[in-house]
Amino acid sequence: MNTVIWIVLPYLCLSVFVAGHVWRWRHDQFGWTTHTSQLLENRILRLGSPLFHLGAFGVIGGHAMGLLVPASVTEAVGIPEHAYHLTAVWGGTITGLMLVAGLVLLIARRFVNGRIRRKTTLMDKVLYAALAAMATLGMTATVATNLLGSGYDYRETIAVWFRSVFWFAPRSDLMVDAPLVYQLHAIGGFLFLALWPFTRLVHVWSAPLAYLWRPYVVYRARRGPVPAVPASPAAVREATARRPGSPVR
Repeated sequence: MNTVIWIVLPYLCLSVFVAGHVWRWRHDQFGWTTHTSQLLENRILRLGSPLFHLGAFGVIGGHAMGLLVPASVTEAVGIPEHAYHLTAVWGGTITGLMLVAGLVLLIARRFVNGRIRRKTTLMDKVLYAALAAMATLGMTATVATNLLGSGYDYRETIAVWFRSVFWFAPRSDLMVDAPLVYQLHAIGGFLFLALWPFTRLVHVWSAPLAYLWRPYVVYRARRGPVPAVPASPAAVREATARRPGSPVR
């Protein structure tokens, strides 16, 4: 069972993640958007969307730092383990609360506004449920275990297992004794990656970065009278035929 959960499942989810994006791009490019509902409701969105996205950026950055950067590297650059732990816990708590607050507003917005509720698809509901589950598990691990509890050093176990998956030498033994909430969070993370290509999250890969360096669009005012548009030959023939005394053809 450990082999299935900690070796087979991650590779299966990663395969679906890659193949799903290829399939979506080839068969649903017109659906490769955010499916924004800003025109239907903007008051709650103006608060919920920035909170969610800023919190998500912080959470993703914290996960990348904790899972991809070994403890030996942070110690080598002069960051003590205690300082790293405090920064990770408090930073994760603050950004996690921002994400949760934004997510609650975005979900509530779907139920409060009838037009948006009718526009919400089944996959949107699945996505919001998955985000809520991941946020709950993540906040439980951060706040209940590390901030209020005795703490758990995931960098010596879960982070090593995570990197070993991408080195194609998975260390499933490191996950056996991990706390249950961390195990569920890790499983949920890979399942979330498998769900990603089939949701509106694909818009992440189409971020409008070109707007940062593309030239400005110049609008010039038209001066003088607007030139008349020449009539087409068909319109001229039709107007001539309608004049009194015109020969009937």
